[in-house]
Amino acid sequence: MIYKESITKEELADMPLRWFEGEIIVVEHSRQVKSAAEFLSEFPVLGFDTETKPSFQKGNLNKVALLQLSASSHAFLFRINRLGLPSEIKKILSSAKIVKPGVAIRDDIKGLQQMKRFNPDGFIELQNYAKEFGIKNFSLKKLAAIVLGFRISKSQQLSNWESHELSDAQKIYAATDAWVALKIYESFFKTSNNV
Repeated sequence: MIYKESITKEELADMPLRWFEGEIIVVEHSRQVKSAAEFLSEFPVLGFDTETKPSFQKGNLNKVALLQLSASSHAFLFRINRLGLPSEIKKILSSAKIVKPGVAIRDDIKGLQQMKRFNPDGFIELQNYAKEFGIKNFSLKKLAAIVLGFRISKSQQLSNWESHELSDAQKIYAATDAWVALKIYESFFKTSNNV
């Protein structure tokens, strides 16, 4: 399967809308962290993403509020604006044994490291893979359309990720971003092994 190199707005609009339909677990208390980390550590690949409350003032950047790690059937949303970066999570982020694909992850990792230092390992930048397949559109939304054949909603992107309660729409959005990264990676992996 060879991918299209780009996609138009019109083609994107015609695609079916999909989202993560598995179980979404919001981790906001330290007592939840250990079991979540143990569960996630069983998987060789986890989709990765983070969310930050948008800042509408120049030069004023907020800290990462949410870390998403997703397997095919379960997505965990860690509210690190409340938890900090627990050692169990640092261990996953530092593990070479757990592959963590994501899109434009350099700033995500940098943001997490500002909270607590760790040595990132096992991360895969999907934009680099996309280049190898000749794809020229690099946003997660366009990669999802080109590689997976569906579109994802970005309507919650600029919502308040530090709000007291995350809305259902925010949870689905956050879980979908990490899950889609996992699915794109799986598709690239299959394709490169069949070439």
